Amino acid sequence: MTNSANINFCTLMELPKLHDERGNLSFLENSNHIPFNISRIYYLYDVPEKQERGSHAHKELSQAIIAISGSFDITLRDGLNEKKINLSRPDQALYVCPMIWRDLGNFSKGAVCMVLASHKYDKKDYIHNYESYIKEVLKT
Repeated sequence: MTNSANINFCTLMELPKLHDERGNLSFLENSNHIPFNISRIYYLYDVPEKQERGSHAHKELSQAIIAISGSFDITLRDGLNEKKINLSRPDQALYVCPMIWRDLGNFSKGAVCMVLASHKYDKKDYIHNYESYIKEVLKT
């Protein structure tokens, strides 16, 4: 297995949270709160019940995934290990390093999933076939 393909490197990060009588505010700054500079931001919303998203790995790209509203589950795989994480707090981000397979599901009604990405979109960076992913990640 390659060094970066290890789900133990994928960690939950607490984001700054400021609270006063007007409500809460959380924020992120490049390389200060997440371990990469942000090149792209996108979000998923109105995901139909029982629908899954993700189902791929990235060769180079790192991500920070945040449940801006509602909740959803992320299942991470590295070819040997698997772990499931529920995201439901907008002041928490899940760091996902390169070469980790991810499946997102169990979206609550009204859930919004925001993803901060280290690179701009590049279809060559995606591995969409799990069997191909296993072959790639378990190369010796």
